[in-house]
Amino acid sequence: MKKHIYKLLVLCAVALFGASCEDTVELTTLQAVSFPSAIEASTNTIIISDDNASESVVAISWPAVVYPIQAPVTYALQFDIPANTSGEKAWSTAIRIVVGEDVLSKSIIGLDLNKMAIKLGLPIDVAGKIAVRVESYMDHTIYSDPIILTVTPYEKQVVFGAIYMPGNYQSWDVNTAAALSAIDSGVFQGYVTIPVGSGLGFKLNQERNWAQFYGAGASNFDLLNMSDTDFQMPGEGSYQMTINLNTLKWSSIPYSWGIVGDATVGSWDNSTPMAYDHVNKTWKVTADLVPGNVKFRLNNTWTINYGAKNNDDGIMYLDNQGAYYVAEAGTYAITFTINDVNPAVNGYPATATYTVTKI
Repeated sequence: MKKHIYKLLVLCAVALFGASCEDTVELTTLQAVSFPSAIEASTNTIIISDDNASESVVAISWPAVVYPIQAPVTYALQFDIPANTSGEKAWSTAIRIVVGEDVLSKSIIGLDLNKMAIKLGLPIDVAGKIAVRVESYMDHTIYSDPIILTVTPYEKQVVFGAIYMPGNYQSWDVNTAAALSAIDSGVFQGYVTIPVGSGLGFKLNQERNWAQFYGAGASNFDLLNMSDTDFQMPGEGSYQMTINLNTLKWSSIPYSWGIVGDATVGSWDNSTPMAYDHVNKTWKVTADLVPGNVKFRLNNTWTINYGAKNNDDGIMYLDNQGAYYVAEAGTYAITFTINDVNPAVNGYPATATYTVTKI
C-alpha cells in the first residue's frame, strides 16, 4: 500500500512540474530569429559633392524582424569596409548609427556619408566599397546580411576669410575683436565668451574697421548694413557663433569646454567651465586643484571628452580614458587648444593640446 501511495505522489509531482513549465513564457533567446528578407538601398553607387552634401544620397530600408514576444524592436546601422567584416574581429571597427524603435528605414545625407567614408579610410575622389548591415535588438541581437555601397567621397573646398565681432565683451575694439572664420561661401563660425557684467551688445564687420558694419535689422537675428542698433547676445557665457551673409542671419548656441575630474571642485559630476580667449584661440581657466585627475569635456557632458595618456606630452586624446594627474594642491592656470571650427561637419579632432601650470 505504501508503495502505491509513493508512486502516486511522484506522478502528481511530475504532473505539477509539467504544468508549471507549460505556463512559463519561453525565452526568446532560445528561439531562432532572423531577417525575413534582404535589406535594400535606394542606390548602390553614390558620388558625393557640394551639390548633394546637404541632401539625402541614399536610403537604407529593411523588413521588420519578428520576435516571439510583442515589444519594440531597436534597429541600428553598421558601416565598415568589406575587408573588416569577416574573421575573428569582424565588424569591430564599424561605425554604428542608432535608428530607433520599430523604424524600418534611414536616409543619409551626403555630408554624413562623406565623413563616414573618410573615417573608414576611403580615398578622396576615388570610388570605394562600404559594407552596410542592419542590427536588430529586443532581448538579443541579430544582424542582416550586408549589402555593398560604392561611395566616392570628396574633400570640401577650403574657404578663406573672416568676419569680426566687436562688442561690449571686449570694449568695442575692432582691432582685437573675435574673428569668426569662413566655413563655407558667405558663412562664418567661431567662438566667444561673454564675461559677467560686460554687456551683451555687438556688431559684425567685414574688415577690422568701421567703414562697414552690420547691426540688428527687423529682429535681433537679422543683419542690416550700417544699422546703429546693436545685436544682443542671449546672455553671459561661452557660445558658438554662426553668421550667414547669404541669408543675412546670425545664431548662437551655448558652447563651452571645461575641466572635470577628482582634482577639480566639481569632481567627476560637474565641469568647471573655461573661457574662450579669442585672441589666442584657446580655452582658459584658473582653478584651485587638489591631488587627483583632470580631463576636458564639452558642455558639461561626456559626449565629447579628451583624456591624457601621460603627464608629459601635453596632448589630450579624444575619448581616451586617461587623465592628467595633479600631484600637488594649489592654484593652476589651465589651457586647452583644439581645432573645433564647424565640428558638425568636420567632427572633433583626434587630439588637442593643453597646459597645466601651477601659479
